[in-house]
Amino acid sequence: MKIGTLKEIKNHEYRVGLTPNAAAAYIKAGHTVFVEKSAGEGCGYTDEQYTAAGAKIMQKAQDVWAEADMIVKVKEPLESEYNLIRENQILYTYLHLAPDKPQVDALIKSKCIAIAYETIRDRKGQLPCLKPMSQIAGRLAVQVGARYLERPNGGRGVLLSGVPGVPHAEIVVLGAGAVGSSAVRIAVGMGAHVTVVDLDHDKLEYLEDIYGSQIATLYSTPENIDDILPKADLVIGAVLVPGSSAPKLVRNKHLPLMKKGSVIVDVAIDQGGCSEASYQTYHDDPVFVKDGVINYCVGNMPGAVSYTSTNALGNTTLNYGLSIAKLGAEAAFKKDEGLLQGLNVYKGKVTYEGVAKAHNLPYTPAQDILTGV
Repeated sequence: MKIGTLKEIKNHEYRVGLTPNAAAAYIKAGHTVFVEKSAGEGCGYTDEQYTAAGAKIMQKAQDVWAEADMIVKVKEPLESEYNLIRENQILYTYLHLAPDKPQVDALIKSKCIAIAYETIRDRKGQLPCLKPMSQIAGRLAVQVGARYLERPNGGRGVLLSGVPGVPHAEIVVLGAGAVGSSAVRIAVGMGAHVTVVDLDHDKLEYLEDIYGSQIATLYSTPENIDDILPKADLVIGAVLVPGSSAPKLVRNKHLPLMKKGSVIVDVAIDQGGCSEASYQTYHDDPVFVKDGVINYCVGNMPGAVSYTSTNALGNTTLNYGLSIAKLGAEAAFKKDEGLLQGLNVYKGKVTYEGVAKAHNLPYTPAQDILTGV
């Protein structure tokens, strides 16, 4: 199979879909790899490293799209790329389709095979290709929040750890999954007082077993959220419904009640955000202020630590990619039910229920696709 990877064009996205080592793995398995010129420079990989691995460097992204049977990316295609996607071409990347109707329409029109990292499941039912980015985003969220709480950045002037005689910062983490638990780890390490909110009692119990009295846990109800948000210096939105739009836990009515100069880091923004006020921002202009509250809503947070993120992502996506390349998409789906759950759009049909519901589109179960091939 011909495999292609591109220089990401999303604003301030520095990751790349394939490292030189990953390219070498495809080539060793008998495939051809095309890499757009300078694709890896944002995370420190040179064209010479890809060439040494056996990849072919191409000058233009259009040439890679035209040659490759499978495109391996990091972020979803943008509007300027829509017309480059070919019928039957495999698109293997993060898609985040629930809040992005134009992209859904483009993928349907192209009749490609679109596989989303964020909905692939492993044998334990977990999300292996989403987890490392969630861990990175959760850890970054505390760093970012600490920075914007500083007065020169518009914040309240609060140090997360406090000092003797001065209270610690109050951090509220909405969600106890991979993002939330990673945020808790860093927040506790930095000495903040942390409250974790979730619907899953087992997750709350797990975190309490680890951190004991260093954190507080709270069951997610509208009343509890109403009560806790006005007390927060930093709120981290870590809510995930895989493949579907994030629920809006932070309402516009909450913001005027929150402390002036407090911060919301909405990590759920890729799926539409868990705050009603949220809209996607970028690394070069990451925040906006509403009702005195600083909102950070960067949709590709892990791109800021591109070397770490690229390698962590490659650790989880490579073996699935090799399986697709070896067997073809349909045979790989038949072999691995978890990979099949990553199929979001197949040759003009929406095959992920959460995406279909988000946009009121016809839904074809992915399993039904296999009965016809």
